[in-house]
Amino acid sequence: MIIDAHAHCGIYHRFPPQAFEDYLANIRGSPIEGAVMFSPVMEIYDRNDPDFVDDKAWRKRRKSSNLYLLGLENREIDVFPFFFIWNDFAVDQLDPRHCGIKWHRHADEPMYNYDDPACTRAVEEIRRRGLPVVFEEELENTVRFVNEIAAGVNVIIPHLGMLNGGYRAIEKNGLWENPRVWTDTSLASPAEIRDYIDSYGSGRIMFGSDFPFGAPKSELSKVMDLPVSETVREAITAGNIRRLIQK
Repeated sequence: MIIDAHAHCGIYHRFPPQAFEDYLANIRGSPIEGAVMFSPVMEIYDRNDPDFVDDKAWRKRRKSSNLYLLGLENREIDVFPFFFIWNDFAVDQLDPRHCGIKWHRHADEPMYNYDDPACTRAVEEIRRRGLPVVFEEELENTVRFVNEIAAGVNVIIPHLGMLNGGYRAIEKNGLWENPRVWTDTSLASPAEIRDYIDSYGSGRIMFGSDFPFGAPKSELSKVMDLPVSETVREAITAGNIRRLIQK
């Protein structure tokens, strides 16, 4: 079984197309049989408004989007839903079916309130549940999150760090060596994937596509073409993510 460890799927934001049916159409004919899925960013907050202020309508939209993913069980492929968290830090909405947390912002987007006591309580609950966090943020916040805020939590830095400051910047800060830091291959170059495996092994890296921004089939081909053993390839394409989310 091959599992895509990084895919977006939603009900409101459809540009680019990222409904569940769109994902199925994109993987048709491939060996992908499961996917970690989280909501599109624009179903969680307005990424185009740096002064975004949360309100009741956005909280309702966010809750509906997260709930939608829980309804995708027993479908054509196995879906492993991740809960997309925002500044309401609504961990009371976590369900036993949630396999992890999605935590995301770019440099020009609204900021997380890391110093809010509610953030501390949310991380404590995430830690208590043993949920991994896909963490895509600026470099400074990434380092702080891994080393301080979420110490003891398994953190997935996606894209081999491309959008967290870059592969080498993550390396320079010593995060790849941290046994709690994982990564995925989505949109990463084959050269960086090979360098990571040579430097840090194959136990904490997972195949991901970043659908709809990456094409699942072509992203998978990068992994299938790696000059590695079948044991290593199986770990990257399914074994590691299963071990991480305990599924």
